[in-house]
Amino acid sequence: MSFGLLFHVQSKLLLLWLFLFLCSVSAATITPGSSLYASNPNENWSSQNRTFFLGFLPSDPPTSPPSFTAAIFYAGGIPIWSAVDSSGGPASVDSGGALHFLSSGSLRLVNRSNATVWDSNTEGLGVNSALLDEFGNLVLRNGSASVWSTFDNPVDSIVPLQNFTVGQILRSGLYSLRLLKNGNLTLYWNNTIEYWNQGISSFNGTLTSPTLGLQSIGILSISDPKLSTPSIVAYSSDYAEGSDILRFLKLDSDGNLRIYSTARGSGTKTERWAAVTDQCQVFGYCGNMGICSYNDESNPVCGCPSLNFDPVDHKDRRKGCKRKVEIRDCPENATMLELEHTRFLTYVPEADSQVFFVGITACSLNCLVSRSCEASTSLKDGTGLCFFKQSGFVSGYQSPAMPSSSYVKVCGPVIPNP
Repeated sequence: MSFGLLFHVQSKLLLLWLFLFLCSVSAATITPGSSLYASNPNENWSSQNRTFFLGFLPSDPPTSPPSFTAAIFYAGGIPIWSAVDSSGGPASVDSGGALHFLSSGSLRLVNRSNATVWDSNTEGLGVNSALLDEFGNLVLRNGSASVWSTFDNPVDSIVPLQNFTVGQILRSGLYSLRLLKNGNLTLYWNNTIEYWNQGISSFNGTLTSPTLGLQSIGILSISDPKLSTPSIVAYSSDYAEGSDILRFLKLDSDGNLRIYSTARGSGTKTERWAAVTDQCQVFGYCGNMGICSYNDESNPVCGCPSLNFDPVDHKDRRKGCKRKVEIRDCPENATMLELEHTRFLTYVPEADSQVFFVGITACSLNCLVSRSCEASTSLKDGTGLCFFKQSGFVSGYQSPAMPSSSYVKVCGPVIPNP
């Protein structure tokens, strides 16, 4: 081959390599002035190898008219992060919404009228580019330095290589997950009721900087400089199986914390572990005055204590129940509705002040004469414990195997469920 021909071939190869390089960079690097529009959900910003995407997804559950969320999702459409509104829930916009990467350095989600729905609040911090990497982390950068990232601002999910630290919160509706300084991983309802926690049993002492992480093979663990080895929280049921699979940790809207796995491009996810094995023990799952039980298919269902109550929303039984007649409207006719095999969930901090040692009859009557007591539970397990539920939120669980009876204050007469 002549030198001229060789040079020509090499030049062609160099140009081809340069073209591919520029294409790959443009697919990964996002420049200020770029925008995505909800009206074109097929348009998105991708990581270099198209493993993760930032774009608009239809709201889940679907709405009418259709609405959309700005989300980072795995190949196939499984979201791992989304912009949130002021309540902490997914921020939704209609088809007129847009996501703008402004020249000021902020990433901003706006609705049809151009009102801000969500903002990264990075204006004036020197942000001049953005990058969605192959691990699902969106980084707003000043040069090569990170100014803001989705890994540092989690919403309801954690993916491999993402560190979840003390002070960060996963949130889904009224439910939240926190990692405490002592290494305890804790689930809360309404930032107050602690209904699940798992600590580090093999270590006695003060931790330095505990971190929760999920390995790509499916091991959820807590690490700290003072721990010789990470403390295992859970193994995914498909631990170390398969390839091209994303495993992620998610706090679901039902208050349970789960590990899921999804195959690339499948668009479906499979539950591999759940923190609360009995869904009815998630505080508030059926709303205020709602009673959780299981149907013949072993699925949790929500109902009301009796016909003295109506569902708050007949289309969504998880929103709880309300008395047909309030106690204040029948001061001389209040009575106690007895519910066999039922327990009103009582967790920290309620358990510290609402527990008494009395018999079954006293557990019911003492609540009846107390102005602040809404309901009570008497355990039939030999402990003699009675739980009073003060005015506020009452969450119930009914099961044939439950060794307890509960009592709810209602306006008489009592009208049992059929």
